[in-house]
Amino acid sequence: MNPSNELQIHDIKDIVEIPDYSIFIFYFLIFLAVLALFIVIVFIIKYFKNKKPNLRKEYSKILKDIDYSQAKTSAYTMSKYVRLLAKNERENILADELIELLQEYKYKKEVKQIDDNIKAKLSTFMDVVDV
Repeated sequence: MNPSNELQIHDIKDIVEIPDYSIFIFYFLIFLAVLALFIVIVFIIKYFKNKKPNLRKEYSKILKDIDYSQAKTSAYTMSKYVRLLAKNERENILADELIELLQEYKYKKEVKQIDDNIKAKLSTFMDVVDV
């Protein structure tokens, strides 16, 4: 063996190039995140856009905000919305009683102011109605 000769090591292999796909995986994950965010936003928009208004709440609000100064108009309004709000047997009984009391305010040219008894009956009805 000659010391001037170079030692050759046969156990070490040449450098192998490893393909790096990490940037493509990163872009794919960003794409998936944006897509998921878009889908969530679309569902949220559809949920709030297609949400139907609760008519019972609107009817209840109309009855609570009724103007008693115009007796004839308020009698018709009460009759209409009380009938629409009544769902179960107890509510129907109270609605029938209230509508019967309101008959004297309808179909006449001149009517007196709405009685406190009717206002109390409407208040009782509104307490019974579950909105």
